[in-house]
Amino acid sequence: MKESIRKNWYIYLVALVLGAQFMVFIIYRENSYIQVHDNLDLFVAHYQMIKANNAWFGGNVSLPMLHGISRDLLGSEFLLYNVLYIIFPPFVAYMLGYGLKTAIGIFGFNLLFKDIYGERYVEYRPVVVLCSLGYGLIPVFPTYGIAFTSVPIIIYLVRKLYFTKNRVLYLGVFLYPLLSYFSYFGVFILAYMCLVLIVCWIKDRKFPVTILNSIILLTAGYVTFEYRLFRAMLLDKTVTIRSTMVRNDLPLLQALKSGVTEFVNASFHNQDSHGKFILYIVILAVAIININYIRNRSFKKKICEPLNLVFGAIVLNSFIFGLCRFKPFINLLETLVHPLRGFDFSRAVFLNPFLWYAALGLTGIKLIDSKKQLYKYMAYGISIIGLLVVMLTPQVYNDFYNTVYNQAYILIKNKETSTVNYREFYSESLFEKIKEDIAYTGEWSVAYGFHPAVLIYNDIHTLDGYLGMYSQEYKDKWSELEAPAFKGSPSLEAYYVEWGARVCLYSGSDENTYAPMRNLELSDKSLNLDMDILKELECRYIFSRVELNNTKELGIALKGVYEEENSPYTIYVYEVPYYE
Repeated sequence: MKESIRKNWYIYLVALVLGAQFMVFIIYRENSYIQVHDNLDLFVAHYQMIKANNAWFGGNVSLPMLHGISRDLLGSEFLLYNVLYIIFPPFVAYMLGYGLKTAIGIFGFNLLFKDIYGERYVEYRPVVVLCSLGYGLIPVFPTYGIAFTSVPIIIYLVRKLYFTKNRVLYLGVFLYPLLSYFSYFGVFILAYMCLVLIVCWIKDRKFPVTILNSIILLTAGYVTFEYRLFRAMLLDKTVTIRSTMVRNDLPLLQALKSGVTEFVNASFHNQDSHGKFILYIVILAVAIININYIRNRSFKKKICEPLNLVFGAIVLNSFIFGLCRFKPFINLLETLVHPLRGFDFSRAVFLNPFLWYAALGLTGIKLIDSKKQLYKYMAYGISIIGLLVVMLTPQVYNDFYNTVYNQAYILIKNKETSTVNYREFYSESLFEKIKEDIAYTGEWSVAYGFHPAVLIYNDIHTLDGYLGMYSQEYKDKWSELEAPAFKGSPSLEAYYVEWGARVCLYSGSDENTYAPMRNLELSDKSLNLDMDILKELECRYIFSRVELNNTKELGIALKGVYEEENSPYTIYVYEVPYYE
């Protein structure tokens, strides 16, 4: 037993970490503290709405959000993550997605390193396995977590095809988009493949047919499995909010500075925790390696050094991120690829999480190659620290940390935290009770004092919601509806007019009315909006966490007040009496 532990210590460590994650979520289940922002307030509610309306495979279908939106504006039914929501209840699907993200990250990372290093992989395995676990656990945008951690798989497939020309792997390339997402990863993976094609063509003095075929098949895969996205993007002539979103327009030096900031600390959708530890280890390793190459005049080795290539890609992606804050650069890109007007090219940095953990793995391999026992233990040490950092850093999407922290707080302090857990956020039983009491039959409604996603999740048809691509016409209509509130809310007006994805009833006093807090404390209890437009949009009910003090002025009537022991909400349901 002792020999087994000594030899396979890293496997036991991986089992311990994964076991701890599993136990936390299996114990607390829907009482887990799952990130709300750009998560529970977005895709989870969308998927529940699609399922409730039997529209996953629907064709020309309108969904009951934002007064009716095309089914094509939401996720494809063929992406692996989305398939989970077709089959399972939403919370189960969410947790299975969390587990698959981790498993795919571990599998793909090891698959690629094993293919690169062959027989030597056995010597490097402890470092590679630990880095792969850290990579699999990165707290990134949950809906596209699998897309984040599957990147090594497409690199493996293309690399294997290049060296072995095994045609069976072409099927893997075509099917890879089932794990990925074109708007976040596909376009950038294809761009890098084109760059690799040119480099290999020059290096080999022979055209790399396998890479060209891979580019064609991968493109075909994205178009096939994300046909809704491409149909909406290329064939639908509706003018959407993407065309009017205000971009960051910084002077060139400030734009590049933002790229440096992204290099050091990734933005919240792809916060991989690298800035806490990995950044410094990798920069130190790159510096030492290149100083040695310069001393030995080994310039060819310097260029071909894997760590340099990976680090260079990280720098390039961060540089692109910065340039995308410089308007002339974006104007040039949109001129070259007009169908992608409004596309966020700064998402090239979404490839960096894999590159940072690959760089950490390569650093550990360099230490092991030194053949010094101390350096070998250092390689193990940095791999373990990198893993612990990603687990224990309080990041936006670190559901494991947030659940442990909040449940420990409740246990120690014997009182609730200010945030709400998954069960409380959606409060299904409370809204079932409300719907039954008011005899709800699909009337258009709006939310005030909480995210419209709560209504959407509970199968209540909404005029409001959160979506990054819908018609500009509806945005203009909502701006008119919110005009009375915007008079006293300059920051919220700018927030909506310049972006517009979050369609909701805003405060007339610049207060956040949708923060998912246990206790919502607004100083302004009035609701400011154009009631004529609300009636024009056929609104029947206003669901509010705020007891409004201007109901007479609005001409609305209180239908009922609802509470439940297991919900943090008190919901005031107001009826628009002149609804027809």
